[in-house]
Amino acid sequence: MTQEFPTLTNDLLLRAARGEQTERAPVWVMRQAGRYLPEFRKTRETHEFFEICRSPTLATEITMQPIRRYAGLLDAAIIFSDILVVPQAMGMEVIMNPGPHFTDPLNTPADVEKLPREVDVEKELGYVFEALTLTRKTLAGQVPLIGFSGAPWTLMMYMIEGGGSQTRQKSKTWLFKYPEASKQLLERITDICVQYLIGQVKAGAQLLQVFDSNAGDLSPYDFSTFALPYLKRIADEVREGLKTRQLPIVPLTLFAKGASPSLAASAGYDTIGLDWTLDPRDVAKLTDGVIDGRTITLQGNLDPVVLYGGREAIEREVKRMCNMFHDARGGACKAWIANLGHGITPGVDPEDMKFFLECVHKYSAVPSS
Repeated sequence: MTQEFPTLTNDLLLRAARGEQTERAPVWVMRQAGRYLPEFRKTRETHEFFEICRSPTLATEITMQPIRRYAGLLDAAIIFSDILVVPQAMGMEVIMNPGPHFTDPLNTPADVEKLPREVDVEKELGYVFEALTLTRKTLAGQVPLIGFSGAPWTLMMYMIEGGGSQTRQKSKTWLFKYPEASKQLLERITDICVQYLIGQVKAGAQLLQVFDSNAGDLSPYDFSTFALPYLKRIADEVREGLKTRQLPIVPLTLFAKGASPSLAASAGYDTIGLDWTLDPRDVAKLTDGVIDGRTITLQGNLDPVVLYGGREAIEREVKRMCNMFHDARGGACKAWIANLGHGITPGVDPEDMKFFLECVHKYSAVPSS
């Protein structure tokens, strides 16, 4: 049964994700509900990270904090959760202190047998679905709500490394030493991601983003072997699952940080996210027409550290970013979602974040000289 939700009054994000020309670029920020906000830190004083994720009420409150603070400036909310809820659903224990730590990571393929063969996604991740529904109703149609998942390769990396890693030595060793076992694990993770993302749309998500944060650790060949097939499966099977269930076919975004943009574009998503090392004018030439001759929307891509540079630097760099995205689309504001090139970091002054949003509104509206 389809949920009844308030009418959406700002569909700028959804129009841009469909490749349309917009009056200005819609803007949101990865990790916009996070540690840079004093209200978030206040909530964290009395609640553990995953406790917040598992409480629909708390997750809704955290998701709404930047929407309230930056009323009229943000064009999307993204549900407060974490990519590592998927390994948790698969039976792995993850502690956030302060970064993620797996108490019993996978060391050899034999360890995979400790994980359950079947995962009841509704039972294990129902708290995310409840949070999405509550948040969608709380938003009252102000802006669209984004749901998300980690990508199979990035999730596998964490499950093997046991946390963050500079070299990804353990997880990449699996790819070379146990290629077939790696593919089997990636298939299992993909199965869950597909069900999870479909469930998010049923619960109220209006756009979905898949985070392949560690895509850049793979060579183009290895990305094509161990990441791309599973990203394609997600795009294809989520759309098919939504269609079968008569749910909205929402736009899909892929943020494959560090991967070749042309390879990322070939995964079949409506939007690809760019980090700050890429020039959107070059990316547009590589990606336009890759899938069915259509224009792929680009998302990004200001360097997050610019937000520490002061107002003059923020305005200058946002203006430069807007000019590049306009140039990429023949002088128009089209098929572009403004964002940072990665998540906002904890030390940013919330007022500088506000100024960034204001600059995007100002300079994305028309090409600036």
